[in-house]
Amino acid sequence: MPKFLFQNLLLFFIFASATAQEIQTEVVPPYNIKTVTFVQGGSNVVPIFELGSSFEFQFDDLFGNEANYYFEVTHCNYNWKPTDIPKTDYVTGFDNQRITDYSNSFNTLQVYSHYRLAFPNQFTTQLRISGNYILKILNEDKEVVFSRKFILYEDHATVAAQVKRSRNLSNIDYKQNLDFSILSNDIVFQNPLQNVRVLLLQNSDFNTGIKNIVPQYTIGNQMVYKYDKETQFWGGNEFLYFENKDIRSASNNVGKVGTNNDIYNSYLYTNQARANQIYTNYQDVNGNFVVKNINASDNSIEADYAWVYFTLSAPTFRLNKDIYITGMFSNYSLSPEYKMDYNQDKGVYEKAVMIKQGFTNFKYTIADQKGIIDYENAIDGNFYQTENEYTILVYYKESSARYERVIGKGNANSINIIN
Repeated sequence: MPKFLFQNLLLFFIFASATAQEIQTEVVPPYNIKTVTFVQGGSNVVPIFELGSSFEFQFDDLFGNEANYYFEVTHCNYNWKPTDIPKTDYVTGFDNQRITDYSNSFNTLQVYSHYRLAFPNQFTTQLRISGNYILKILNEDKEVVFSRKFILYEDHATVAAQVKRSRNLSNIDYKQNLDFSILSNDIVFQNPLQNVRVLLLQNSDFNTGIKNIVPQYTIGNQMVYKYDKETQFWGGNEFLYFENKDIRSASNNVGKVGTNNDIYNSYLYTNQARANQIYTNYQDVNGNFVVKNINASDNSIEADYAWVYFTLSAPTFRLNKDIYITGMFSNYSLSPEYKMDYNQDKGVYEKAVMIKQGFTNFKYTIADQKGIIDYENAIDGNFYQTENEYTILVYYKESSARYERVIGKGNANSINIIN
């Protein structure tokens, strides 16, 4: 073999190996891709599913031209790096196939094509093992259009959790703390301090997840986590919301409606920054959303899109940072599409976002140019009374195993917070 050819091959394999180990991050969808969500039982859900259960992945393409999209599934480790096990070990069947279940919008001003990808489907009969997965949606040129994370877990561990107030008097009114323990009756943990890892999530937001927390101590096969600082979350405030199920009339938090460029407009009432106000308890859905048209029989293709105009009055906001509109409707994305602009004449922050009609939770998020979120100076403040949903995932890798399993899932809600 010629020397130059050997060197090129060597460089290729080194590059391929390095690429394969890159951390998988979610690729933000382009402007035409909207309402990306995982669905189970007819509702939008946090993408954490029990191994062997059925669920769907859905999205809309505003171009409405029935474009061809393909899907690819990659199994990852705890840190979202692709595992080196063969795809046949975690997928029964094939991926990299075209999504064939789609339909066009009906009786809407905004045309779109609605896509559904079921798991299992006719190509991928089953995902065989638990763990972290990245789902990539590709175009005809096999370029990644966007991607989303999801997690499959097994039921081999019991997670008992309780939300408590902080023990630190300096932030006792602003933070919430998770106390929890892990016990398995059918797995004897090998070296749990190294082989067991956890992921703590607040309101399904992967961006705020807490990782790499080791057990504080063990009692036999039970691991106990009774930290204070290490397992704390900022309490935040209840999510804001608007409702435009009847897109042609003003309703909850929609001040007026109109049309512009052949699409509906929903103008929301101005939101006041709530950081310096007292906490007010009202029901939300912890950042989720519901697609709904009260005059439709099939919301997936009969619900219309509207330009939703957000206005925020935050006169005391002086930080050299940006404000974003976030929620599950946008996957908590800090992309320019959701960054607010300051109106110097009116002294308020404004932004128009195209959102599918229904009921939508949202909040205002402060972040710097590097995407680092400022929770301490949240626009709507932090309150220990805030109702938040917490999820605890347990990862376990035996000493001789090739990959990490997710062996348990626990939930806790701060509505039952204790001192």
